[in-house]
Amino acid sequence: MNAETAIELPVLVLVGPTAIGKTEISLLIADKFQCEIISVDSMQVYRFMDIGTAKISPEERAQIPHHLIDLVNPDEDYDAGCFVRDARLAITEIHQRGRIPLLTGGTGLYLRALLEGLAESIGQFPDIRAALQQRMAAEGCKKLHEELYKYDRISAKKINENDRHRVLRALEIYQGSGRAWSEHIQEHQQHTSNEAQPPFQKILQIGLTTDRNLLYQRIDMRTEKMLAGGLEEEVRGLLAQGYGPHLKSMQAIGYRHLNQYLSRQWDMAETQRLLARDTRRYAKRQYTWFQGMKDINWFEREDEIKIMHKIEQWMGAIK
Repeated sequence: MNAETAIELPVLVLVGPTAIGKTEISLLIADKFQCEIISVDSMQVYRFMDIGTAKISPEERAQIPHHLIDLVNPDEDYDAGCFVRDARLAITEIHQRGRIPLLTGGTGLYLRALLEGLAESIGQFPDIRAALQQRMAAEGCKKLHEELYKYDRISAKKINENDRHRVLRALEIYQGSGRAWSEHIQEHQQHTSNEAQPPFQKILQIGLTTDRNLLYQRIDMRTEKMLAGGLEEEVRGLLAQGYGPHLKSMQAIGYRHLNQYLSRQWDMAETQRLLARDTRRYAKRQYTWFQGMKDINWFEREDEIKIMHKIEQWMGAIK
């Protein structure tokens, strides 16, 4: 991202792992500091997927304007490039209204793409991908994930063994380009670190953290709440509309688990156990993403007063 595209007006960022309570704090911040909220969530862009994505309610959206929610149908492609395009447009429009954009969510890849720029396109390799898809159907995702370890250990450690989309993409990149996906990313990071001017001139990034046991309790409660709140019915409705379990969106945490339940691979007790377990694992990966990003100011989830004070200090300093 070059100098002429740099954004000079203030931007706030609030990140943290799933279930930590970003929504509640984001609403407090938005109300106090005249913000509009931009979702940084790779799943909340999908329509009809509300319960499993912990999407903010229509009532809450009526209080504070929200952006980048319900953009595409579950069978449409949406990636980091789309997010950067849409987020920058939303930021510009919010600034034009004299308000402050508050980016909040848990998709570290999207945030990093926005703040550090997108790597140049590695390209697509359709023939290789088709062959890998056939292998995945025959051998399973875990088998290909094990194979990825041989060629790209760094990516394999970051990618969940059940993440079909990213396992396929990592192997496709290696076989098509002859280089590991992690090498491409590292090269891009070295390039962007040498850029003279950051894309955002006035930005404050806040990260939420808490005791791991407390976070896991919150995850367990959220899992129970989602299942009691109609996640099964939501997934049945998606299937009835023709959105099959093979879709990238339907492979996400929660939707993948309910598809397994509905195909009678697990009972409900096992579904709930595995959903909570995999959400905890996802939270760990989110921490890894965000801790690898510079300039995030970390606060305990309960330190709302300190968070507000930090924002007040920052706003006073940039005026």
